[in-house]
Amino acid sequence: MEFAFCKRVLPFLLSCCLLFSVAFSVEGLHGDSRVRGVNLGGWLVIEGWIKPTLFDDITNGDMLDGTEVQLKSMTLQKYVSADNGGGMNVTVDRDTPLSWETFRLWRVSESIFQFRTSEGQFLTCSGAGDVVTATAESASATETFYLERNNNNRVHIKLKSGTYIQASKTNQLTADYPGTPGWDDNAATFEMSITANNLHGDYQLANGYGYNKAKEVLKKHRNTFITVEDFDFMYRHGINTVRIPVGWWIAFDPNPPAPFIEGSLEALDNAFSWAEAYSIKCIIDLHAAPGSQNGMEHSASRDGTAGWTSPDNISQTLDVIEFLASRYAKHPSLLGIELLNEPLVATVPLDVLVSFYKQGYQIVRQYSSTAYVIFCQRIGNADPFELYQANLGSINTVVDLHYYNMFDTFFSNMSTLDNIQFIFKSRESQVRALNSADGPLLFIGEWTNEWNTTGTQTDYQDFGRAQLEVYNSASFGWTYWTLKNDRKHWDFEWNIQNNLLQLQVGCSSIRHTSNVILLVALACVCFFQCHQLR
Repeated sequence: MEFAFCKRVLPFLLSCCLLFSVAFSVEGLHGDSRVRGVNLGGWLVIEGWIKPTLFDDITNGDMLDGTEVQLKSMTLQKYVSADNGGGMNVTVDRDTPLSWETFRLWRVSESIFQFRTSEGQFLTCSGAGDVVTATAESASATETFYLERNNNNRVHIKLKSGTYIQASKTNQLTADYPGTPGWDDNAATFEMSITANNLHGDYQLANGYGYNKAKEVLKKHRNTFITVEDFDFMYRHGINTVRIPVGWWIAFDPNPPAPFIEGSLEALDNAFSWAEAYSIKCIIDLHAAPGSQNGMEHSASRDGTAGWTSPDNISQTLDVIEFLASRYAKHPSLLGIELLNEPLVATVPLDVLVSFYKQGYQIVRQYSSTAYVIFCQRIGNADPFELYQANLGSINTVVDLHYYNMFDTFFSNMSTLDNIQFIFKSRESQVRALNSADGPLLFIGEWTNEWNTTGTQTDYQDFGRAQLEVYNSASFGWTYWTLKNDRKHWDFEWNIQNNLLQLQVGCSSIRHTSNVILLVALACVCFFQCHQLR
């Protein structure tokens, strides 16, 4: 009876050793079983909040693409309004500005603009003497206006012919002001209020500076923001992977479509070479897709709208994935390709995304049988299990979740302790559940050592320690957002140098190895006891 028990237990323990030795291991990593990485955010895809000085020298820099403005007639003391948000007439008759009275700028030059309504139409005027309406579905010459601006945010709007727009006594905008207006309260003078100037991405930078200056600014940025010395720093502090955001225009280098600027492909090649020299792996993350998948600056949206789901944009995105896969599949530093960063729930239906992910997986597999294919969760109240249930691929697949204790009113009034407890109670339970789910590995592709309140150094150390403890258990691993950032607590290097993040280099490997050793020891004890019983 005892011998029979041993015959059953010994194979079980040995199988446990084998299982534990391969569980949650990521193929191709050096010195660790899972990803411990950082994002190279703000480098090849621009996010102005990461390095605001990139935008310092743009003339009228508060009037970039996507800036939201409202116009108030100085004579009527009423706001310009696109009835129904667009598609109809334009009136000057509103006392309170809301969405119909808010227009998004499309910048042509520092003093030439087009105005887009909340429903997507453009203000248009055929010529002198005509009425301005909001009926144009696209922007060309008749939707283009010249702005004169004084220091008090008063503006004149005129046509290319030189005719000024005025607010008429019938509460319309008409191109018939006689002569040249001054800056007094006349019918051709409007007070312009900037209500939002939130977009500072690649589109705003390139279109704001113009090609020649933007090329100069971006070349300097790409050559200095991330360098080989940064890879040395990462290697010395236990980082084994970099997640590198790229924009779709990289596939067209050296001649990307306007206004995007060439040079990101050369920089990405450099990153792969530096990574190889330091035994660091690379994840290429398609951060900005054609048409924008979320309307944010980091997806290169022109004006905050998201139009990625059109068939043409999806097809072009798949072409970009093929370009990246064909170029880097055989490079020894490639770990994986992330097909799309942060698609937005409100604009990207699940069925459309799943179809794209399946096609993207097949494209990567044409060039590599082992590269990880990474599927980012939709942002905006989406259940990550929706991707685990989608049967996206069978070999080396990963689901990417982004964990921030901010960007949601839920976190607004949390104390330091509340934030830490949330990591252990909510995040940890979700990580555990997704680790045990059938299908892809789990990746915490973005997280940061910051939250909605301020704290002491000890508070930040405790918050960072809690996150590391939980995210270290994710089956694929994690990458911090970001390596460098003007906002200190978002800056990985600053956190390490100031002892706010304390990475125990190799700790997961040690725990992994010690558990395997323990199981092997138990198996050996069982073997010898069984041998004596015989």
